[in-house]
Amino acid sequence: MKKTITIIAILLMIFSIFASTNVYAANESSEGVIDENTKSQIIEIKDNEAKSLEDYKEKYGSDAYGLVAYILNLIRIYSIPFCFLGIAIGAIHQYIIGIRKLDTLEKGMGLIVTFVTILIICQVLPLAFAVFVKFGRG
Repeated sequence: MKKTITIIAILLMIFSIFASTNVYAANESSEGVIDENTKSQIIEIKDNEAKSLEDYKEKYGSDAYGLVAYILNLIRIYSIPFCFLGIAIGAIHQYIIGIRKLDTLEKGMGLIVTFVTILIICQVLPLAFAVFVKFGRG
């Protein structure tokens, strides 16, 4: 009973967040006005990312290798908070919930091991790619 009430409460919160964002987006789109400061920031971010992609393509000497290196760099950056969040969830299952339920204890250790493995792979893969491209291509 507690689980169903918790699940329903979480779903209601998620739906209310989406509903409020959709109402805000509808109000914003009906006006059709984007702040000039926001527009200039978006254009600046787009230009910086395009320049970064071009730098990778120039550095690796190929469009395909440059694009792969750029994507691997983004994966390397964004995997850190994602994996730390997964490790924290695993630790909660391991050390807090797992005290009372032994099946959750094993689930927590599995989550921790999985996210640490993913973190290591995502951090080492760009280095391995760079070494392969620089020294393996000849």
